[in-house]
Amino acid sequence: MAEHVEMMLSEEEVDKKIQELGDQISKDYAGKSVHLVCVLKGGSFFMCELAKRITVPVSLDFMSVSSYGGDTKSSGVVKIVKDLDEPLNGKDVIVIEDIVDSGRTLSYLLEMLNDRKPASLRLCTLLDKPERRVVDVKVDYTGFEIPDEFVVGYGLDYDQKYRNLPYIGVVKFD
Repeated sequence: MAEHVEMMLSEEEVDKKIQELGDQISKDYAGKSVHLVCVLKGGSFFMCELAKRITVPVSLDFMSVSSYGGDTKSSGVVKIVKDLDEPLNGKDVIVIEDIVDSGRTLSYLLEMLNDRKPASLRLCTLLDKPERRVVDVKVDYTGFEIPDEFVVGYGLDYDQKYRNLPYIGVVKFD
């Protein structure tokens, strides 16, 4: 089955929204530093752009979790592929995610990270699909709320393809 990608959000729209998120985070954490935890691989594009737009001191760490494999729907089974390099104890932490869909992965991840005793723990996502939510997850910073479409670009992939698109597109199957 062949697929093609149709644009949903332009590169300019995405850049503008990331600047707005960076401004809000900078305001919310004025006088503090923030520790960004990127959920790999998709979140890396978003986190790098966001970090450049945050004006308070920023530190970064990465973790990799898997719940999709080669499918277009979350399996609900969360596997930690790479854990954090640094402890979170006492840090103001923002988890950076490319997309919040069912909420299963994020719910599990946030609970696990909260057990590591950060001073605060918030969630920032570029894209949110609230109509797909099966587990309640509080998203503190949202770039775009989108409909239930399978999206790619700006770090998001379909079977490891399309991550490098500078915009958000919808995968359509022919």
